[in-house]
Amino acid sequence: MAAATLKDTTAIAGIGQTAFSRQLPQTEKELACRAILAALADAGIDPTEVDGFASYTMEQTDEVEVAKAMGAGDVTFFSQVGYGGGGSCATIAHLAAAVATGQAHVGVAWRSRKRGSGPRPWKNTTTQLPTPAQWTRPFGLLRPADEIGMLARRYMHEYGATRDHLFNVALACRNRANQNPAAIMYERPLTRDMYMTSRWISEPLCLFDNCLETDGALACVIVSAERARDCRHKPVYVHSVAQGLPAQHHGMVNYWNEDPLTGPAWTAARHLWKHADFGPEDVDLAQIYDAFTPLVPLSLEGYGFCARGEGAAFTEGGALEIGGRLPINTGGGGLSEAYVHGFNLINEGVKQLRGTSTAQVPDARTCLVTAGEGVPTSAILLRT
Repeated sequence: MAAATLKDTTAIAGIGQTAFSRQLPQTEKELACRAILAALADAGIDPTEVDGFASYTMEQTDEVEVAKAMGAGDVTFFSQVGYGGGGSCATIAHLAAAVATGQAHVGVAWRSRKRGSGPRPWKNTTTQLPTPAQWTRPFGLLRPADEIGMLARRYMHEYGATRDHLFNVALACRNRANQNPAAIMYERPLTRDMYMTSRWISEPLCLFDNCLETDGALACVIVSAERARDCRHKPVYVHSVAQGLPAQHHGMVNYWNEDPLTGPAWTAARHLWKHADFGPEDVDLAQIYDAFTPLVPLSLEGYGFCARGEGAAFTEGGALEIGGRLPINTGGGGLSEAYVHGFNLINEGVKQLRGTSTAQVPDARTCLVTAGEGVPTSAILLRT
């Protein structure tokens, strides 16, 4: 029997978002509902038709509260995906599977956060550390920036990557944010001198190697491909989906693996491309999870845009800019638009394939969107 596939059976029919800011007055629940209702309005679908939900396990607003507040009908599918930013694209994957198999007909995925005005997760000292953290935090790896800083240093040591390569990533994201009125860093240029003289956060990561801290919410609506063709906008098809958890994985630092720099992206990529009709060479642009700049060259390698150890060099010569080899994070990404655990990358991918981005890639037809590298991750391929 032929293997079942999700290829192009579903589409993203609506997207929505709130404003982004360091501090917003609304609760996470209200922000979530506003983003979801905006996405449904964008698709032209009534809230009573929603019967499927998917979110992240770090989301503070559950589907019960959201369904009541936004006026959903009977709900027949709901799921939550773990590992913070690694779960972003998996929410789309779960809803695509549910819609394709008839478990739901109108699915909504969302992410709402008050990270800008809320507490830092690692500051909570009242609960016992999970087992992996007991082997890292007592030795100074308190924050994600500290853990990714270790990976970055090893990458620099083994492959000759430099801070200029990391600057290339930060600059590409900032340049796109400068074109995006919704971005926190809109009209706030970044120069090499600003980057090189900024304060350290966790050496070798400086201020501009780290994502923003943002309040805001985003959502999207997933329906069958047939229904999407009758919605308000051109359908953006979910072509291939994948999650990835490599053998012997240890979150962020990954040091139980034979090669710590071969992270979850490599596992997700093998599955993603196996179920796609095209490969990395056919991708017009990518929205690559950028909580930290080193994650981009690592992901470029993991998803097959260049060979092992060549991710840093790939960033040279404006390769990540509009008109370059692979334009990335065209709304500004987590580094310069907003950090909402990567969900803005999904919505920006949809905008590109609709032709409505503020930094439009000409004739964009295919887009890779990735979730957080360094943790169990996920990815989706979108196409027109």
